[in-house]
Amino acid sequence: MSDLAAALEVVGSRWALLIVEQLLKGPQRYGDLQRELGVPTNMLAIRLKELEAAGVLRRLPLKHNTRAYALTDRGLDLAEPIAALSRWGRDTI
Repeated sequence: MSDLAAALEVVGSRWALLIVEQLLKGPQRYGDLQRELGVPTNMLAIRLKELEAAGVLRRLPLKHNTRAYALTDRGLDLAEPIAALSRWGRDTI
């Protein structure tokens, strides 16, 4: 498997990079992510579990059985590639 294919195994799924982009702004609660992104709740739950299993983000326990999500160092490493993809997208429109 190529390096790019390995990276896409982690962040190539629909919504994954958008979740990471949102978390680059700082830790966020599940409901906040859902509202900001408009991602279906079942898909958000799946992607968060996948990204957590890949070491891209971690859960932060909060009061009243709620949780927030924050990027790990591995997740923060995606800031530059996401910025480059955003510039590429802007320049192709």
